Amino acid sequence: MRPSYTIVTEESLRDYSRNHYKGQRYKYKSFATYPLLKKELAKDLALAVELPVSVSRSRRGEWGEWFEHWQVVNGKPTIVKAGWM
Repeated sequence: MRPSYTIVTEESLRDYSRNHYKGQRYKYKSFATYPLLKKELAKDLALAVELPVSVSRSRRGEWGEWFEHWQVVNGKPTIVKAGWM
């Protein structure tokens, strides 16, 4: 599984309402590596309308899917909850 996150932004809500509430109100992004995800997530957290932002990924040497909930705490992107799905 590729690292990915779902985020609700003003843009995604606007697109959702323009399409008469059909489809998804969040934006989904996937990345080749976890470091790339973290870099982009730091930018997108400032645009988030709903927090926390959910990240899902697989972990090397582990079986299953790992999740993380991210928020900005004291000006820094921080994991506020993590565990196995």
